[in-house]
Amino acid sequence: MQVFTDLNKVDFKNCVATIGIFDGVHLAHQMLLQRLRNEANKSHSQSVVITFSPHPRKVLQPEIDLKLLSTQSEKYQLLKQTGCVDAIVEINFTTAFSTISANEFCLEILQKKLHVSTLILGYDHHFGNKREGNIRYFDSHRFDFNVIEIEKQMIDNLAINSSTIRNELLFGKLKNANLLLGRNYTFSGIVVQGNKLGRTIGFPTANIMPTETSKLIPQNGVYAVKIKIETFDNQIFNGMLNIGFRPTVDGSKLTIEAHVFDFDADIYSKNISIELVEKIREEIKFDSIASLKNQLQKDKNAILALLS
Repeated sequence: MQVFTDLNKVDFKNCVATIGIFDGVHLAHQMLLQRLRNEANKSHSQSVVITFSPHPRKVLQPEIDLKLLSTQSEKYQLLKQTGCVDAIVEINFTTAFSTISANEFCLEILQKKLHVSTLILGYDHHFGNKREGNIRYFDSHRFDFNVIEIEKQMIDNLAINSSTIRNELLFGKLKNANLLLGRNYTFSGIVVQGNKLGRTIGFPTANIMPTETSKLIPQNGVYAVKIKIETFDNQIFNGMLNIGFRPTVDGSKLTIEAHVFDFDADIYSKNISIELVEKIREEIKFDSIASLKNQLQKDKNAILALLS
């Protein structure tokens, strides 16, 4: 899969393309990409994803601290894993670029630069200045390419889109989020020094500093997780994760702490990847360290049973 960050270096003879942010590369994205692949195969063309960096809302609405489901590198890896994408064209999204009209975007970029023969769009995708372009735009505007609409996708009365998934994660509905993603939500970070309280009660934890500040961290609570640690040959460890303020101890600072089951190696400064399988409970303030330790053992037992 090729990645182009300069439109002047793109040399497609013709291509089947789609446009979008593809944050999370969720199930609806995967359905659209499969259609992209099928249409490209029919015409013996390249399948191309046109996307933007940074996320347009970060440029147009900087006051909103938008958290994303995937970093740029994660997104490209997920797109590659679908097997549906031959090339990605990444356009630098700036305030100046946002003023380009839908007509200019279609004519100058899609038609003249990329030689798009078929464009596949989601039902709710907008493009061009003031979001004037959408699937209905092509009812009255004609270009030298065909346009195919991908209709709204639903699961269990939930719309499959990035906004819904973000909300489900922020409200602690991990099961719904994972269902819409088509996989378990993951994030990664670096293991940093903590206060080492966990060691004194038999539950040593790796304190995690997220690698990307724009990556969404789910609602506070205790989670069953699967863990990959740098330099451990992609071995997967079971564990539990706490996101919260540790109210039993001090309650002053948000922390992300992972306890890796049956593991005692020094992993400070290592990169650690966390796959969230299920939320076990809310964060609770206990009346003593002994009560906290007792609950952690119950949590561990429940997670071991779940992950087995």
